[in-house]
Amino acid sequence: MKRTNLFSLTPLALLALIACKPAVDTNAIKPVIITEAVKYDTDDPAIWVNKADPAKSLIIGTDKDADGALYVFDLQGKIIKDKVVRGLHRPNNVDLAYGLMLGGKPTDIAITTERISHKLRIYSLPDMKPVDKGGIDVFVGEIGMEYRDLMGIAIYTAKDGKMYAIVGRKNGPKTGGYIWQYLLGDDGTGNVKATLVRKFGEYSGKKEIEAIAVDNELGYIYYSDEQTGVRQYYANPAKGNQQLAIFGTTGFKADHEGISIYKLTDSTGYIMVSDQGANRFQIFSREGTKQNPFEHKLLKVANVQATQSDGSDVVNVPLNDTFKHGLFVVMSDDRTFHYYRWEDIAGKELKVK
Repeated sequence: MKRTNLFSLTPLALLALIACKPAVDTNAIKPVIITEAVKYDTDDPAIWVNKADPAKSLIIGTDKDADGALYVFDLQGKIIKDKVVRGLHRPNNVDLAYGLMLGGKPTDIAITTERISHKLRIYSLPDMKPVDKGGIDVFVGEIGMEYRDLMGIAIYTAKDGKMYAIVGRKNGPKTGGYIWQYLLGDDGTGNVKATLVRKFGEYSGKKEIEAIAVDNELGYIYYSDEQTGVRQYYANPAKGNQQLAIFGTTGFKADHEGISIYKLTDSTGYIMVSDQGANRFQIFSREGTKQNPFEHKLLKVANVQATQSDGSDVVNVPLNDTFKHGLFVVMSDDRTFHYYRWEDIAGKELKVK
């Protein structure tokens, strides 16, 4: 969703915008921390858990602009200035994974989509050093309008250890092939290479596909077909390209956006989808029913104080005294990210790990 740059408005236009802007829902779930603001336009976060010291875990978030950046925050919402990656060309979404073998060593990585250059940009964690030789071209050969303008990204780590980038874009074909999947590996120099393994995914044509999430344990890919629903596919290329389900097709005010998966066990939990225009998350069952393993029932609607949220991420592990049962991070259109405790999101309706 395109958002207004407040710094470009005249004082009169700014007052008019404020007058029209709906008030914050005082009954909404409150974040315990709001981060320091980025320079331009927050869009999507990812949570890196420091397994040696969870209290030193990091939040990586995009600042979506032609002069954009990847920001790095601590659990108190403070920007870690020496880790910020600047000079990126409209970074859109970001995801991360643990233990890609680079130079013979397991390396945690963060990947962001750089829309203007049509490249994946990849950095090692937690030092945020580039491991991509300046970026990896994707959607090579596509010539349709905005067919190479990168947006969504999710990383699938298979049970055999192989790691894949699942990449979306601003526009693409309707009948399959909107999403491309790349196998990640070492190029022989300790940097990442990406090999195209398949093209899949239906598209309504109504707006765009931005949010992508992967369930590693169950082996599924989910993506938000905005103003239509959430589509589900197998993550393993060998299992084919048939759509398994589409859910959340009713009850959304406007765009279907960020998707996050809170895991209670390896097979149970919750799929959280941003109902962007309503400043809320619709929460569905991760597991299906006995009759249909791909039926995801709506369990709760959680109103949040973050506004017009594009992206989110969630983890289920205790991080510190504030986040004892997990952390839910939500982008807000005031250039910040909001941190929520999982138990506040869960309330009485959902379970806490």
